[in-house]
Amino acid sequence: MQKRNVLNSPRLSELKRHRRRVFLNKIFMCLLGLSAIIASLAYLSRLNSMNIDEINISGNKVVDTENINETVKQQLAGKYLWFFPKTNILYYPQNSIKDELQNKFKRLKEINLSIKNNKILDITLTEREALYTWCESVSEQIDEREQKCYFMDGDGYIFDEAPYFSGEVYFKFYGNIEPSEDKANSPLGSYFFKKNFKQLISFRDILKSIGLKPTVLSITKNGDIEISLSGGTSAVVEPKILLRADADFQNAAENLEAALITEPLQSNFKNKYSKLQYIDLRFGNKVYSKFQ
Repeated sequence: MQKRNVLNSPRLSELKRHRRRVFLNKIFMCLLGLSAIIASLAYLSRLNSMNIDEINISGNKVVDTENINETVKQQLAGKYLWFFPKTNILYYPQNSIKDELQNKFKRLKEINLSIKNNKILDITLTEREALYTWCESVSEQIDEREQKCYFMDGDGYIFDEAPYFSGEVYFKFYGNIEPSEDKANSPLGSYFFKKNFKQLISFRDILKSIGLKPTVLSITKNGDIEISLSGGTSAVVEPKILLRADADFQNAAENLEAALITEPLQSNFKNKYSKLQYIDLRFGNKVYSKFQ
């Protein structure tokens, strides 16, 4: 009983209350100091000299400048934690701006951001070059002008819808594409035959160098590659080069070159080209051809 009275003595109770007041005062002072720091930082972060008030865009030729400008402004709008403006040059959302521009405008290949004169957000852009087209497979009964085609760059990246072109303005590709990461129901942002696309282009260039005129490359349902050749106005059918998708394209090109200077293909190719149906390179080092 005596021990209990000591623990509950008025003096000890007063000491506990004093310590509690001191602890609470320390918490209050810390919170007050923290609030003062946040208020000061918030004030400084809003100074005109610390915020972007102009956007300069250069390098774009096809993508509309006003659309880019509006997209950037949307990313700069608002504040972090209700106090700190996103336009502050020290922590403006650089990565978010890049990601949004690349997601919205697939034609943009490179995006560089920098701050000039502490006020200007300078955006330098590089656009993808349209070198080829990828077209959706359609029924033969549909008019070619109704076919949807898209521009591709040198990496096989599909980035923009292409208008209708008459004739052989762009080399065309058909076949399945690798889906884009944004999972949109659109070929934009996808790749065609990404793993070996450049090897396919090299093979096409070899065909051109030996006097052939490739116009279309298709990947068939069974995974083979068909390269259509221009047959000229007298051609009975459109001749094709047949390849396996997993072929050694360099070796296939060498086999084709060797076959074209060997009889009987050399004479047939020279005298009966308008009746050529296909040259088949799918069976190792053997080259098969068929004429009507």
